[in-house]
Amino acid sequence: MVMIFTLVTAVQEKLNEIVDQIKNRREEEKRRKEKEAEEAEKVAFQGTVVTIENFLAWKATFEMDMAEIRRKRQKEEEQAGKTKLTGKQLFETDHNLDTSDIQFLEDAGNNVEVDESLFQDIDDLDLDEDDPDFDPLEMGSDED
Repeated sequence: MVMIFTLVTAVQEKLNEIVDQIKNRREEEKRRKEKEAEEAEKVAFQGTVVTIENFLAWKATFEMDMAEIRRKRQKEEEQAGKTKLTGKQLFETDHNLDTSDIQFLEDAGNNVEVDESLFQDIDDLDLDEDDPDFDPLEMGSDED
C-alpha cells in the first residue's frame, strides 16, 4: 500500500511538472506573439522622419501635381463648354434679358383678366384662419 502510494505520488508530481511546462510554453508563446504584434504596430506607426529637405521636396511635387490637376480641369471645362455664366453675368452681358420675360408673357397670349369686384368684400368672408385645425387646402372641397 505504501509503495503504491509512493508510485502514484511520483507519477502525479511528474504529470504536474509536464502540465506546468506546457502552460509555461503556451504563456511564453503568447507573450512572444504579443511582443511581435507590438513591434509590428510600432513599425507601422513609424514613418519617414520629416526634415526641411524632405518637406520642401514633397511640397514642390505636391504643388506641381495640383497645378497639373487645375490645368486638366480647365481644359476639360473649356472643351465641354462648362464655362457657364452666373445669372448676374448673363444680365450684365445680354440686355435683351431685361425685357424677355415681359415679351414672353405678351407673346404667349396668356393674359389673365382679373375681376376685381370679386375681392371687394373680402373682409366679409368667414375664414377660419385663427382655428388651429385650419387647412387652406380643405376650403375648396366641401364633399363632407
